[in-house]
Amino acid sequence: MTSVSPIAESAVSGRPEHWHQINWGHVNRTVRGIQIRIAKATQEEDWRRVKALQRFLTRSFCGRALAVRRVTENQGRRTPGVDGVLWSTPEAKWRAVGQLKCRGYRALPLRRVRIPKANGKERLLGIPTMRDRAMQALFLLALQPVSETRADPNSYGFRPERSTADAIMQCYMLLRKKGSPQWILEADIKGCFDHIDHQWLADNVQMDKRVLRKWLKAGVVDMGRVWETAEGTPQGGIISPTLANMALDGLEALLAEHFGAKGSKKLRKHKVGLVRYADDFIITGASKELLETEVRPLVEKFLAARGLTLSAEKTHVTHIDRGFDFLGWNVRKYRGKLLIKPSEKNTKAFLTKCRSIIK
Repeated sequence: MTSVSPIAESAVSGRPEHWHQINWGHVNRTVRGIQIRIAKATQEEDWRRVKALQRFLTRSFCGRALAVRRVTENQGRRTPGVDGVLWSTPEAKWRAVGQLKCRGYRALPLRRVRIPKANGKERLLGIPTMRDRAMQALFLLALQPVSETRADPNSYGFRPERSTADAIMQCYMLLRKKGSPQWILEADIKGCFDHIDHQWLADNVQMDKRVLRKWLKAGVVDMGRVWETAEGTPQGGIISPTLANMALDGLEALLAEHFGAKGSKKLRKHKVGLVRYADDFIITGASKELLETEVRPLVEKFLAARGLTLSAEKTHVTHIDRGFDFLGWNVRKYRGKLLIKPSEKNTKAFLTKCRSIIK
């Protein structure tokens, strides 16, 4: 009898034995199918089924393979964590798929990276190890159907198939008409990612609580020391934007409860509308007094339950005739006509970059 090689045998059985043998079409279809089932269970608020399906997905070969593929093909694939390990070869990627297991998993501290901001301050990023990134990507596959099903309709940041252009278009739809609201509350959350309450996340995020706590309490390596993380979710983690979105979801429903739902007479009177991109958002209103005395205290109370506060310097009420900057655009009415143009700050930054390239 002729012997069959292991590679040929795996091809016949359909079980991959190497990274390049993985059928990515089958992997994507399988993961997508489980995610649809999770979304349906979320709509029905069948949390036991949601938990069972999430557990099934995070332990499946297809889920683990897709998570490894994401972290080894994105922009951060060449940036190591505190252990200095990178998965740059097919062999390393294949081994990583087998290592993504919850049993015995322990998150390593984040590597602190400082990114200078335009205002002279620094943005602090926490870079997880490759294994921690892959685990976050894996659990995000199971969490995203829940977060997307329960998300605010006018939330646009860090969500699939949504962008800043969609948020700006919603601003246009809210403000373009003659009878549209004239006053806007420009809100900015003070250090949103750095101050989200860990207990609130553990109580309200529908995922494995033990794994979530390991990420939140992993600590940070900065200046040669390991610092504890008592609050916040690190900027730089794959799952962090989704956790931040879930912390802020519900604000739109709260405003609708107090100032009227879409199509109601109450809403036509108060003209309260929300457009949010991650932690940046605007709220429209019929008057300055309404936004300052009723809307802002309601928002502050909502955020306080999550360990968050509004920035006193960056949060203010403005009239549409003066205009406001949002997501790199300037939104303003000129003699009753709404125009949306690139903001002065972004225009200057673009011209500065052009000058440096030409020189």
